[in-house]
Amino acid sequence: MDLPQPLSRGQLVSRYKRFFADVILDDGRGVTAHVPNPGAMLGLKDAGMGVWLSFSDDPKRKLPWTLQLVEADGGLVGVNTMTPNRLVAEALTKGTIPELAGYSARPEVKYGEASRIDFLLTDPERPSCWLEVKNCHYRREGTLAEFPDCVAARSAKHLRELEAMVARGDRAVVLFVVQRTDCEAFSACHDLDPVFANALDRAADAGVEVLVYACAMGTERIAIDRRIPWRR
Repeated sequence: MDLPQPLSRGQLVSRYKRFFADVILDDGRGVTAHVPNPGAMLGLKDAGMGVWLSFSDDPKRKLPWTLQLVEADGGLVGVNTMTPNRLVAEALTKGTIPELAGYSARPEVKYGEASRIDFLLTDPERPSCWLEVKNCHYRREGTLAEFPDCVAARSAKHLRELEAMVARGDRAVVLFVVQRTDCEAFSACHDLDPVFANALDRAADAGVEVLVYACAMGTERIAIDRRIPWRR
């Protein structure tokens, strides 16, 4: 997936009210950027961190700048939570996720308890596959990616809805997209959200498939790269 170009580099001053960040660009300008991430962004919001912003000249936008990447732990980390769905859409088209190859994909299909599934995958020769995509960018220990970095009640609800799809005979998958390159395994974050961690175990035991893919990261392009294991 190509990122909007050109990205502009700067230093983070502060992230506040979840969706705002003040940044000093490398050319000295001070700007306020939209932060497309409702999570805690633990380890990715410290003052002085290098960040990369995209710019839009759409007159309807209140904030033309958008936070896309943070420099952390010697690499780039994607913080835009809309990026994983775009990455997965591209990967489904190209067939680069072997476990999900060969399906036709429809995004944002209504199902469950007034929810929308990220992708409904269909194939005349196979049961429908309900695919939920989760963004992951939290790392605090070694090379272990973790999700979530705050309480994620809505994500736990999605897992229950995927269980219901399996119970009726369909296939269901939760796919965690790790927007960083320095992780070799994934785990649910038991201490920050034990309810979600337990829900993930329960969903897997009920037949929901858990896939985790790390990304290749750059300032021009991000792509689904390689599968990493889930540690229960």
